[in-house]
Amino acid sequence: MIIEKIMQKNVLTLSPDHSIQDALNLIKKAKIKHIPIISEENTLIGIISDRDIRDAAPSILSKNEKLDALLNKPVKNIMKTDVITGHPLDFVEDAATIFYEHKISCLPITTNGKLVGIITKTDVLNTFVKLTGAHQPSSRIEVRVPNITGMLSEVATVFHKGKVNISSVFVYPEENEKFKTLVFRVQTMNPMGLITELEKKGYTVVWPHMMGE
Repeated sequence: MIIEKIMQKNVLTLSPDHSIQDALNLIKKAKIKHIPIISEENTLIGIISDRDIRDAAPSILSKNEKLDALLNKPVKNIMKTDVITGHPLDFVEDAATIFYEHKISCLPITTNGKLVGIITKTDVLNTFVKLTGAHQPSSRIEVRVPNITGMLSEVATVFHKGKVNISSVFVYPEENEKFKTLVFRVQTMNPMGLITELEKKGYTVVWPHMMGE
């Protein structure tokens, strides 16, 4: 899935000359944590977060300066300009990698420098939950197989013969590179019949275990 499918397109923004008070008001009213800062041409030039406002207070506010003076300063004084961005045609897993590697929670999406959308870690998490099918009634079955070509299709044949739909499949590597674990999310609440058939075929079912094992 590409980012364009899940990004929020109606992005709330401010200009660099808006005040910190404007940013604070927007964050509270819209219940958001990040605001992209754009130029008149809709070019992304920075981003500000609720944390930026909190962090800026002790550095900008002097002993003789009132809170109003701080809040009236333009957001360009405290916005971050080294903004990490994504592209609408990037894959969702690419965005997840960026969130993980850079420890950020918001990713503006641009095309030729123009802001076209935004996604958050929550958007990515919700997408992965839907992709795995975990939000629907289903069962999880883990099967340990030799790490050779064709094992996925062979195991999937068991589900096909059992007339059970597969919602998602993940392949987990193991420490022993001779094996891998196939993780299926299947559309049944009683997987025991499938487990029996898998074990009859000689496959090792890692999860769930049969009663008494």
